[in-house]
Amino acid sequence: MENTESLFAWMNWTPPVAIFFVAIVTMLIGMTLWQIKSPSIERKGFLPMPTTRGDRLFISLLTAAYVNLAWAAFTTPEIPQAIGAGVSFVVLLVVMRWG
Repeated sequence: MENTESLFAWMNWTPPVAIFFVAIVTMLIGMTLWQIKSPSIERKGFLPMPTTRGDRLFISLLTAAYVNLAWAAFTTPEIPQAIGAGVSFVVLLVVMRWG
């Protein structure tokens, strides 16, 4: 059986990557606990379909990924990626609240 170090050796585990994955896992655990405590109902926001909290989180995460990819593709290295991450976070908040 492989040890943990060799199991994850293919991944470039920098602090930002670790923070990203910890944040995703924390969001999923939080949403699961919230769903257990207070089950969500579908509602219609500006998205073209009725969605639950979990649906909006999934759509937000996909949108954030595309925003970050677009930021990396269309900006120069002199412009920090953190700005793209900030824009993604704002998009996540908007979709979660009004989506």
